[in-house]
Amino acid sequence: MQKLLDMEEKIVLSVRDFASSLNAGGKVVADMSALVNVTNQLPLANLDYWERLIRSEFSSASACSAQSNWKFFSQPQQLLTWLDLISWDGYKREKTLRTLSGSAPNSFFFSMALRRLNDWVPQVRLAAREQLPLIAQETDPKAVADAISIAVVSWSSWGRIEDADKEAFLQIMNREEVAESLKTKLIVSASGPMPFVFSQLGRTNILDDSLYEIARNAIQPALRAKAYRSLFEKRLVWSEGRKWEWTDIRYCQGRQKAVTSERKITVSIPFLDLLRDSSADPSSVVRKVSAEFLIRELESLGHESKVYADKFATDNATSVSERGHFALKQLENMASNNASS
Repeated sequence: MQKLLDMEEKIVLSVRDFASSLNAGGKVVADMSALVNVTNQLPLANLDYWERLIRSEFSSASACSAQSNWKFFSQPQQLLTWLDLISWDGYKREKTLRTLSGSAPNSFFFSMALRRLNDWVPQVRLAAREQLPLIAQETDPKAVADAISIAVVSWSSWGRIEDADKEAFLQIMNREEVAESLKTKLIVSASGPMPFVFSQLGRTNILDDSLYEIARNAIQPALRAKAYRSLFEKRLVWSEGRKWEWTDIRYCQGRQKAVTSERKITVSIPFLDLLRDSSADPSSVVRKVSAEFLIRELESLGHESKVYADKFATDNATSVSERGHFALKQLENMASNNASS
């Protein structure tokens, strides 16, 4: 709690200093270095809160600073800055998107720009759709990847985003340098919703050639399991959100139903190679997936079926050993049926 309060104080002070520098006499370029340094430390997972705080502080600080610098027959010059992306004024948000050039200062500011694809003003969404790919080209790929990995967790719930906006989002992800940064982030992240991010990135083919690398090297077991499952099934599945489904309209009863989409992928890795690597994974979460697909392919694997069934049956994890024993029983039944026919 104290850490959050300290961060809030730093944000407030840096926003006020930035607002003061905007209205400093004779200054052409405002100094936002302190603000960039502070926002570098902000967690991107709580952007709604930080946007509200910064918007409120920047609005009040700008008004106070402008009044203190007002002179007779002179109005302080109003410069559009990255903070105007979250202005109360929709016209200003649109103009800022169309005016700003060059790279975003860091992942926080690029996230603010990315979130304009869900802006409540259609003209702002259009400006974001047109300008974001250009901004992304100039921005550090790692910063872009960090922002995307946060946005894709919630973008299926963005009620105002349109198909054209999603295309702009996917265009940014498809940039080669960004795709490489996203892959690295998936592999090295020890925490966070990386399995869900992986699923959402499956909308495009940017990870298709890296699926095996992710399956073998990702730190998070759940992500490795999901990557192996995608390779086994030769498809990538992602969530499109949820929709209401009536179960009994007479009594106004219903439930939220998950909506998914999928895309077929071309996999050149032999099934036995996938089975060998996944069965030796240190996590039972991955080995359980491996045992599941062994059961599906028992008839086609020949002698290898018995070898892996024995291996899974002696696994320390109950969820894996149960599947191993089931595979052995299935093999016994298959042998009995063949002997009696």
